[in-house]
Amino acid sequence: MSSHKWPERIWLVRHGQSAGNVARELAEAGGFALIDIAERDIDVPLSALGEQQAQALGRWFCELPPAEQPTVVLTSPYLRARHTADAILQSIDHHDQVHTVLCDERLREKEFGVLDRLTRHGIAQKHPALHEQREHVGKFYFRPPGGESWCDVILRLRNVLDTITREYPDERVLIVGHQVIVNCFRYLLEHLNEEKILDIDRASDVPNCSVTSYRLNSAAGKFGQLELELVNFVAPLLESGAPVTSAPDISAAPKP
Repeated sequence: MSSHKWPERIWLVRHGQSAGNVARELAEAGGFALIDIAERDIDVPLSALGEQQAQALGRWFCELPPAEQPTVVLTSPYLRARHTADAILQSIDHHDQVHTVLCDERLREKEFGVLDRLTRHGIAQKHPALHEQREHVGKFYFRPPGGESWCDVILRLRNVLDTITREYPDERVLIVGHQVIVNCFRYLLEHLNEEKILDIDRASDVPNCSVTSYRLNSAAGKFGQLELELVNFVAPLLESGAPVTSAPDISAAPKP
């Protein structure tokens, strides 16, 4: 039996560019209040570029030695995340390393409630009181009506980590999700506070199909410790010629 509780590796991957990312950029550039896309957020697909990014990342995982490839893949149920995970799996499945693939609703995008699909201009125009409240409270604690705060997301991710430590010690776990999911996992795994994680968030968006990873140091602490290895790693995209993109998701409220 293992003397530690953590997986050997954890990779955090944001999905490839989606049609929603593209629609959001167009709406913001045009000064529109609403992002023009017909699908539910859960059904928004990858863009053609997002598919290219996901395939490039899949090739990178495929080129890792078999003993360093993922054995467990957990993904958000949102279509753009599932399709990103599928592209990676199609690249590595011939090595027969992956034994568990699960969609986990706890990895879903942060829910924005009444602010869903609104641009910066749209939030200020349609919900000025909420805009003012968010500016005062800050995005870490602000919960829009019908939506979630970052703290709410962190609460469900604490539960995901409980599952991971219980079911996947010594495994190599790939998690495919969303920008806020990546940052909130970083908050938990690196023992950050509100100020530090929001500084990271303000500094840059998480690029599509970037990799943030952790490797187990089994000699650290009583049960071993995950140590940060890669942050927003995009070399697989650059090496394949796939453009790097980092627009917020369609439902994402603006940064403070």
